[in-house]
Amino acid sequence: MTEQSCIRVLLADDHEMVRSGLAVFLEGFDDLELVGEANNGAEAIRLCQELQPNVVLMDLLMPEMDGIEATRSIRQLGSGVQVIALTSYKDEELVQAALDAGAIGFLYKNTSVDELANAIRLADKGKPTLAPEATEVLISLATKPQTQPAKTDFDLTDRETQVLALMTEGITNRQIAQQLEISPSTVKAYVSNVLSKLGVSSRTEAVSIALQHDLLS
Repeated sequence: MTEQSCIRVLLADDHEMVRSGLAVFLEGFDDLELVGEANNGAEAIRLCQELQPNVVLMDLLMPEMDGIEATRSIRQLGSGVQVIALTSYKDEELVQAALDAGAIGFLYKNTSVDELANAIRLADKGKPTLAPEATEVLISLATKPQTQPAKTDFDLTDRETQVLALMTEGITNRQIAQQLEISPSTVKAYVSNVLSKLGVSSRTEAVSIALQHDLLS
């Protein structure tokens, strides 16, 4: 595989041993390339601007600037860099905060090598990956009393709900268009409407809201 076709990966973790282990992991895959390492969130933002990675593996608890704020700032750069939250802490608030900040994936550091590599490839294609435990957290949050708007307040049409359901499967707009037998441009408009009505800016956040509010039942 040529260098140009490799997925450029940036590591952000304040523990050198963790970064070293992840660096060795990346060397085992011909389609993944380590382009830089950051030991805090602020450095991760700077390196994203300098190195233009495709995917960032982001620790969430770091000094100077945590991974949540760094993820939000990186996504606001508008460069298309995708962020996978990678943490050891099984805290439901971290899951929600990372997804709200714009992370496309949420994994724990005990994930397998192949699962992490696959998550990076999916993130590069704009597709989300959530650890089973993180999915359970979102489902658990959805069963708690909600102070946010009720399901009917989102005012999604039947077609928008169909599109949202397919978005949760992580498929592309073109694939959604094929399944619903409509044009990709029409799907793009529906996706835009869904994000607007849910008050979010990313597909990952839309999926999170759909799970929280049981919008697909």
